Amino acid sequence: QVQLVESGGGLVQAGDSLRLSCASSGRMISTYTMGWFRQAPGKEREFVGGISWSGLNTKYAESVKGRFTISRDNAKNTVYLQMNSLKPEDTAVYYCGLGPPQCSGDGCYDSVMFQAWGQGTRVTVSS
Repeated sequence: QVQLVESGGGLVQAGDSLRLSCASSGRMISTYTMGWFRQAPGKEREFVGGISWSGLNTKYAESVKGRFTISRDNAKNTVYLQMNSLKPEDTAVYYCGLGPPQCSGDGCYDSVMFQAWGQGTRVTVSS
């Protein structure tokens, strides 16, 4: 049974940076697509960014392109989301997800392909 634990959220001001971490236990994530999603109050969960199992391919939502960077350290069984130039509209609970194994293509980042989720970490950006 895989467990994903997010950390690094907090309250920051617009323009600040945060780095979220997602540590996995119970399963090595090295062969799995990993992704970050977020859910703002009153809204549905949305895709933020994803990284292929090889780490060679990434995909981002248009709203975060150029500001957020996803990376992975398979030796540490951890995925990261570096968030720069944060905006109030980035305020949400951020969730880490375990995607499909050895998958290629944009379809790998569809939320229906994700099989496990962390409990989330809250990010609040004040203006």
